[in-house]
Amino acid sequence: MNRDERDYLADLRRRQLSSWPPDVPTAPTYPLGEQTLSESLRGWARTQPERVAVVYYGTELTYAAFDAAVDSIGGHLVGAGVRPGDRIAVMLPNCPQFLIAFHAILRIGAVHVPVSPMSKEAEIIHELDESGADVLIAWDALLPAVEEVRAKSPLRHVIVTSLSSYLPDSPTLPVPDLVRTPVTAPPPGMVGWDDALTASAPDQLPTVGLDDLAALNFTGGTTGLPKGCEHTHRHMVYTAACLTSAWKLGHGERSGTALVFLPAFWIAGEVLAAILPVFVGGTCVLLARWSPDAVLTGVERYRVTELAGTVDSYLDLMDHPDVGEHDLSSLATTVAASFVHRLTIEVRQRWREVSGSTAVLREAAYGMTETHTFDTFVTGLNDGDQDLHSRPVFCGLPMPGTEFKIVDFETRTLCALGAEGEICVRSPAVMRGYWNADDDDHDGWLATGDIGMIDEHGFLHFLGRRKEMLKVNGMSVFPAEIEAVLGGHPDVVGCGVVGTSNPRSGERPVAFVEITPIAAGTIDAEALRQWCAERLADYKVPEVRISAELPRTASGKIRKNLLVL
Repeated sequence: MNRDERDYLADLRRRQLSSWPPDVPTAPTYPLGEQTLSESLRGWARTQPERVAVVYYGTELTYAAFDAAVDSIGGHLVGAGVRPGDRIAVMLPNCPQFLIAFHAILRIGAVHVPVSPMSKEAEIIHELDESGADVLIAWDALLPAVEEVRAKSPLRHVIVTSLSSYLPDSPTLPVPDLVRTPVTAPPPGMVGWDDALTASAPDQLPTVGLDDLAALNFTGGTTGLPKGCEHTHRHMVYTAACLTSAWKLGHGERSGTALVFLPAFWIAGEVLAAILPVFVGGTCVLLARWSPDAVLTGVERYRVTELAGTVDSYLDLMDHPDVGEHDLSSLATTVAASFVHRLTIEVRQRWREVSGSTAVLREAAYGMTETHTFDTFVTGLNDGDQDLHSRPVFCGLPMPGTEFKIVDFETRTLCALGAEGEICVRSPAVMRGYWNADDDDHDGWLATGDIGMIDEHGFLHFLGRRKEMLKVNGMSVFPAEIEAVLGGHPDVVGCGVVGTSNPRSGERPVAFVEITPIAAGTIDAEALRQWCAERLADYKVPEVRISAELPRTASGKIRKNLLVL
């Protein structure tokens, strides 16, 4: 690090500390010390064996029972020839088996490779081939795909399980149809989950260090083949420590029970469902999929203190006809990710009124798979809606122990505060590298490819991906900013902004907008363009085209490469 960078970072740190909320620690918090999740799980099973670790539609697994199941699955995997460092693919939706498998894999020193159960055959084969995983734990509803894949991949051992395996006789929450599907007997050459659970704990467990590889989390996206991000045990516990510190998760008398419906095969869902509850010794109320009825019932019945979802999720809850009949006052932390709809002052105020909770609905802020998610926080930065009055997209301050800098894309020189450039991040959770890649020397800094700026208070602002930036009359226009403005319109379901060439201005932004069915015929493109004109500089105002339905990836992201100009 040269002197200019040292001075830049020191000045930035002083600004950030002067903006730092007084009740947020400036260093990550490790309640049990910095140890692996396996050590934490074993410790909680010993000190609070009857505390409920997982709730699944009424089935409750105590820490003692959860730990015993982890031992059994770990013993089965070892008996099947799995050794430390081996990669094990897990293709399951949200269910207790996902959480048990995750911790069993970590306990025996193997590497967790989550595969989306929404993946197609070619995508599954790519991730198996790329990771070298020859063991798969899969949902029995996907058996036809698994059979096809097994013939074209290195798979040698498959465990199958059903979502109904842990369903109680009398569920306490509304159960989706996919969870009620009867158990399918494993075909020849595969093993059923219940049989795997009969195994004994391994005779001897390997010594697993914090810097050993724990997971390969594959990046998503709309173009290119996914790449596996190498994450260690230390990355996992650092992320959990930051969330307990900066998000106030797992803290205080009212904290420790999280309801999770985000897919655990996404890295954010993995953190919230599999990592954080075990780190703090809390309870995970796990839903197989999103359901407003189940969320409202679950929050009230289990006195849930922590809830995370998309802005769309909260809008669904607020629009539910029975929302007023449920007591949501237990919620101490509510976090929203602006995905299709954007978090606005109006949405925040409405949530406060509808929920009866004192928790401020906050933006989930900035993060990516390569950094194990959640690199910034906005806790304590919500007074007067400061975060929502700022230039989109306000990301707040870096997590304790994380640093940012903004550099010029071409020269790699540092950018002054307020200037736009590439976001670079350095933290204890930056991936070791991409699996099977040769160019992973990032000198501690990860160049994200994202455009951003840091303001005079030290706050990070995300402006979009570099490849999406437009030049209009020589001025930079960021689609993310236009999308944030359109996302604030009450009739907009989703939007994607792309550029088209223009002989006068060089480029011109074009916004493809999907509106609510009820608004069809009552709002037109000109009205949406005027909405933007009232909130953006003239050169940023897009041409608006209303689409019946926008193309999306399996995770819900808009596929801009399919937007036809």
